[in-house]
Amino acid sequence: MFRLNACVGCVLCVCAPPVLAQTQSRPVTPVPAVELVAQTSGKVVHAVSVDDPPTLDGDVLGDPVWAAVEPVSGFRQSAPDEGQPATERTEVRVVFTDDTLYFGIVCYDRDPSGIIVSDSRRDSSMNDADSFQMVLDTFSDQQNGFVFGTTPAGQEYDGQVTDEGGGRSLFGGGGRGGFSRGSGGGFNLNWDGAWQVRTSTSDVGWSAEFAIPFRTIRYPTRAHQSWGVNFQRNIRRRNETAFWAPLPRQYNLYRVSMAGQLVGVSAPTGFTGNLQLTPYVVGEISTRDVTPDRDPLALGDVGVDLKYSVTSGLTLDATYNTDFAQVEVDNQQINLDRFNLFFPEKRPFFLENAGVFSVSNQGPASGMNLGQTELFFSRRIGINDAGVQIPILGGARLSGKVSDGVTIGFLNMQTETVDGTGAANNFTVARVRRDLPNRSSIGGLFVNRQRTGSLAPADDYNRTYAVDGRWGIGQNGLVQGFVGRTETPGRTGRDHALSLSTRYDSEAWRFISGYQENGEDFNPEVGFLRRTGGFRKFDVGLNNTSRPDGFLKFQELTPHMSFTRFWNLDGVMETSFLHLHFQGEFEDSSSAGVSLDVRSEAVFDAFTVSGITVPPGQYDFNEVQYSYNYDRSTPVSFGMRVTVAGFFGGDIVTLRPSINARYGDTFNLSLSYSRNDIDLPNGSIITNLTSVRAAYNFSPRLFVQTLLQHNDSAEIWSVNFRIGWLQDANTGLFLVYNETEGIGDVVPSFAGRSVIVKYSYLFDVID
Repeated sequence: MFRLNACVGCVLCVCAPPVLAQTQSRPVTPVPAVELVAQTSGKVVHAVSVDDPPTLDGDVLGDPVWAAVEPVSGFRQSAPDEGQPATERTEVRVVFTDDTLYFGIVCYDRDPSGIIVSDSRRDSSMNDADSFQMVLDTFSDQQNGFVFGTTPAGQEYDGQVTDEGGGRSLFGGGGRGGFSRGSGGGFNLNWDGAWQVRTSTSDVGWSAEFAIPFRTIRYPTRAHQSWGVNFQRNIRRRNETAFWAPLPRQYNLYRVSMAGQLVGVSAPTGFTGNLQLTPYVVGEISTRDVTPDRDPLALGDVGVDLKYSVTSGLTLDATYNTDFAQVEVDNQQINLDRFNLFFPEKRPFFLENAGVFSVSNQGPASGMNLGQTELFFSRRIGINDAGVQIPILGGARLSGKVSDGVTIGFLNMQTETVDGTGAANNFTVARVRRDLPNRSSIGGLFVNRQRTGSLAPADDYNRTYAVDGRWGIGQNGLVQGFVGRTETPGRTGRDHALSLSTRYDSEAWRFISGYQENGEDFNPEVGFLRRTGGFRKFDVGLNNTSRPDGFLKFQELTPHMSFTRFWNLDGVMETSFLHLHFQGEFEDSSSAGVSLDVRSEAVFDAFTVSGITVPPGQYDFNEVQYSYNYDRSTPVSFGMRVTVAGFFGGDIVTLRPSINARYGDTFNLSLSYSRNDIDLPNGSIITNLTSVRAAYNFSPRLFVQTLLQHNDSAEIWSVNFRIGWLQDANTGLFLVYNETEGIGDVVPSFAGRSVIVKYSYLFDVID
């Protein structure tokens, strides 16, 4: 059996007046008022039922189906001129057939030559190019939704929003990007749905047509749908962001509680019986440097994933012989402290509805990400601490909405035994959450790991229990937290954990604070702890956002401060971190900043940094950091971060330059380098981490990319080369070459090379 060592907006259209075309559309069935959910924006877009779908070629203005539909417009800026009309007109039309929802977008531009395109690969950043995105709050719970987006290059971009994007950082609610936490909270960019988009560029600007099958999304079981919806357009050369349902500067597209409404949709409901199968076949030829005399090992494997719509809101996913050969390898990291490194989940099976299993637990105010606690982290299933895969025999997940406001999630997975790598285990996760008004909710979580097999001892298990909640206060305030405990045979000390945090957002200010406590025997083995052992932590942060007029060509200034302190359970301070930061963004989106960190660390047990021992003691030191990033919409951009600091009784100087280059949407190259010059009482060392990433896109669905990494701290270098021919939902044909080698005389046990060919295809068995 083969396993890869990798983780993997309403204004009438003046140029095309609405014309009723009875051959193309049917009258819209009135939507019962009881199903409408009040939205703060007051914006409404009506979907029109059609017998014949539009031709999916990107030409919206030339298609008679779209000509019969009244568009919505009236976008307003969030940046740079908050509240002002967008500088360019954008029109949105919505139609649907029995099985598919269509969006027709026209992005007018008086200077089409100024349209900027960037990377066309699936899920590449929407920030570096002209782009259009939408969010669909299909359950109108004002907390969660699906995001779909594209650029003039026809890029496919999708993800899932949980808890309005989550995040308690000083920039978590107003940023223009997305993120994904370990258990899928916030914004899950790694979710891939089956849908299509086509774009076209002309002398009036650019346009796009989205075709989203109803089976791709989840929604309530009722005849007529009313969904929350918002649309966002980015005009890159002006550094402009505009929304159909206006949003103040502190929020982004994920703020679904301020979205408009999509009404008139009649979607398949109830027991749909939709069934999708995604089988795969994979072959590998590999060698290992530790056994140079052995012939190359040739292996093959097959497996299948299943997706079944139990109802329009509840989905059953099953997998047999789960395989993840097409995912990218982990980015190398250098650990400069004594805490665990965090690597995100990338495996497709675990990604849909991953946010269902997330708990209301946010990170600290500071940028250090200290004390991160994930009660459930799916990467613990099938991957050991060294990043080596443990074969997954199979499993199933049931997730989604069972009624208005009630979300459930149930996951069961079985791994196999691998000698010297890991024992067979069964993993069970159960989650329930009840949504309450004004972005509030209450829920519970249970996680169990049980050793299996004829020789498995009865006491080899680990369990996690938790209750969590969120309380929205007005439009800008939020309190959230959890109480949990673990059960581990042999651990008899305090095994509890609790977290309580607050956040307040206004247009000018953001305030966050929180308290967290972990007992010394709190041990979520199917979770993640950055800091092990018991601790108490308090943090607070304050951020100001202003839009100066003409000051040094700054578009936005975001000075902020944060303070975080950890104590052990005996009341002894372990870590203190004061962060003062002045950050600004220029009109062209270049940015510059300077920060001062005042740190104190109490080390009770010796640890090593790149091989140099740091003995126990009290260490007080300061850090000064300078950063600059040039406009990334240009063909060639660069960034630099310089840190000069004290460091555990010595000094450290860190240089982190980066260069990004592109040729249209076809070729992209990025080079990043990190150099740490460390001088400690027990020795000195210079560490270097280099990463080169290149991609050539023949089309949005056909690409070649490579990642080369050199890490002299870990004494390894690696290369990952992939050719991908994508089909729906990120399936398709993949050719992968991986090689990892030691530096000098070092020969890691996993050093070697492999060539993998994999093909997967999505079948609609029952549609």
